[in-house]
Amino acid sequence: MKFSVLASGSSGNSLYVESGDFRILVDAGLSGKQLEQRLQQVGADPSTLSAILVTHEHIDHVKGLGVMARRYQLPIYMNEKTWDALPSSVGEIPPTLQNVLEAGATLDIDSLHIQTIPISHDAADPMGYRLSEDRESLAIVTDLGYVNQRILDQVSGVDTLIWESNHDVSMLRMGSYPWNIKRRILSDLGHLSNEDSGEALLEILKGVGEQVYLAHLSQDNNVVELAHLTIKQILENSGAKTGRDLQLHETHPDRPTPLREVRCLAKR
Repeated sequence: MKFSVLASGSSGNSLYVESGDFRILVDAGLSGKQLEQRLQQVGADPSTLSAILVTHEHIDHVKGLGVMARRYQLPIYMNEKTWDALPSSVGEIPPTLQNVLEAGATLDIDSLHIQTIPISHDAADPMGYRLSEDRESLAIVTDLGYVNQRILDQVSGVDTLIWESNHDVSMLRMGSYPWNIKRRILSDLGHLSNEDSGEALLEILKGVGEQVYLAHLSQDNNVVELAHLTIKQILENSGAKTGRDLQLHETHPDRPTPLREVRCLAKR
């Protein structure tokens, strides 16, 4: 299984995953043209895509959904509440391409096992995904206001994790956002702070070489170096080691991460 985070942030989100001949997007939050360009940058042919999974209906996750589905006749999977809440800008999606995958359900397509992860966010029925092939596993969990035990259990033992580290609380509180937006971001329906992200990772990671991609960083209320430093300090202060034991990576709003293999870790 190989993957690339094509884009991450408030301006657009999309993850590309390939497993054998099966190739999917998780979210399509850029324009169709941008998605095609990002895919080509990592050596992927958009015409070989097999499906699109959707986490929730916010425009930074579905901007190019309709275009990609219609252009390449791609089946789309999301839960019923998310289907009902899709913005009109997505356009008409043929009924033959519409598939319902409820939060908490699982699905097997080709060699890929797909597990949905219910999360808390100000959307109709948001969810993350854990994707597994044989013993390799990758999870993407962003846009969540808090981490509960169910989420911890569902991402435990994952080899590669795309995980939210949205904001620094002090930067957000001191920043220029209106208070109602600050309150939403800080709420249980908002986004994870660097500190909350690090504390959750303490519960998730075993320190056996996991790859963690810090995602959905705010361009106004965070900086990459601060997010990495905060999480690294939280992990190391609790005895976890970064480096060979676990690795923190960046994601970007304006370019994809390199296409990399998900490495099965000998930890089970």
